[in-house]
Amino acid sequence: MVDDNAETPGAEPHGLSVAEMAEITGVTAHTLRYYERAGLIHPITRTVGNQRRYQPGDVDWMRFLVRLRETGMPIAQTRDYAALRTQGDSTLPARVHLLTEHHEALRQRIKRLRDHERALAATIKGHQQMTDQADDAGAGKSYDEPRKR
Repeated sequence: MVDDNAETPGAEPHGLSVAEMAEITGVTAHTLRYYERAGLIHPITRTVGNQRRYQPGDVDWMRFLVRLRETGMPIAQTRDYAALRTQGDSTLPARVHLLTEHHEALRQRIKRLRDHERALAATIKGHQQMTDQADDAGAGKSYDEPRKR
């Protein structure tokens, strides 16, 4: 596997700082550091001052990890995928299998959410109809009028 993040030996690494990477990818600096510690992203190149410098390939990978997270892939499964990825193209069939399983789970979750959305919309409609009927029944009455005892 070719490292698209390789730096020139002896040169000061260039690239994005943690803050820049966080802004571009929409994750927090804490999440970036956590993902590195958790093994979801490879150890990031550092400057002589020990500051992380993210490369273009890191941006794409982080965006993919965000997509997996936002679609509900568990961290353990994401870690498995990341480990397979580091082993190169020979793991493509295993990665396809992992992503296919995740895709099917996502489709099922979307179906459940759509069912819930329809039920919620029906409940709102029913409540709105009851509110409208109550408003019609009370039309012409002033709530400031004294009540009859």
